[in-house]
Amino acid sequence: MRKTELRTLLTGRGLVESPRWHGDRLYFSDWSAGEVIALDLDGDDEVVAHVESLPLCTAWLPDDRLLIVSSRDGRLLRREPDGSLVTHAELGPPGWNDIVADGRGNAYVNRGGFNPMAGEPFRPGFVFLATADGSVRQVADDIAFPNGMAVTADNSTLIVADSYRHSLVAFDIGADGGLSRRRVWADLGEGTPDGICLDAGNAVWYADVPNRRCVRVAEGGTVLDTVTLDRGAFACALGGTDGTTLFIVAAEWRGMTEPEMVTPGSGQVLATQVGVPQAGWP
Repeated sequence: MRKTELRTLLTGRGLVESPRWHGDRLYFSDWSAGEVIALDLDGDDEVVAHVESLPLCTAWLPDDRLLIVSSRDGRLLRREPDGSLVTHAELGPPGWNDIVADGRGNAYVNRGGFNPMAGEPFRPGFVFLATADGSVRQVADDIAFPNGMAVTADNSTLIVADSYRHSLVAFDIGADGGLSRRRVWADLGEGTPDGICLDAGNAVWYADVPNRRCVRVAEGGTVLDTVTLDRGAFACALGGTDGTTLFIVAAEWRGMTEPEMVTPGSGQVLATQVGVPQAGWP
């Protein structure tokens, strides 16, 4: 296994999530602060949006507008060029989690079937599709705990992290954005996937909170690479000038039912170089 050299780009944050490389900066969310932040490679950061939402996940549309899941009020927001936030789609009751937008402008948003933070009994979750005209419909169900999602570069496949089933689940994407041919893309054994991203080698990097690592896997589940951390890895994204920088957002995990789910100030943005560049979305 290669020697991992990690750089710390930013520290002192809360529950950090949803890293997305766009233009020449990394965008990520601090759920504890209700902020979406842009960070450059020199470590300079800027708050670009403030939304009181937990979770607080984002995706970029092909026209360079940012989508923000406002879970608390069940809306998908869109950040306009002037920085204002408008409603992109009405999602429905609270509980929304992660999002990915494909190259056609379709946005896939998932939600759990229960609220673990409130101690509700388990029910499996769903994936919904929000199209450019603002319509929203359910396109998948029975995801035990849906987390990170990614779309392949040819817009043909959606991959969903199912944390509770320790697997990555794939669907074919139809011309209308609908999903079909559900299958297990990778059985991760003891791996617990959170945020994910794709690379040009048709592999997935997944972040793993309880196992404190990011792992690169091939279809079928063969482990290709591992980056170990001293705290939980919540999500990862490829980017940088040539697409070979793996950005990881990490924090010290306390638990879903704790008043503070992570240790305050333990949130970090880390970076390491990898051999295969980014592909697809995010």
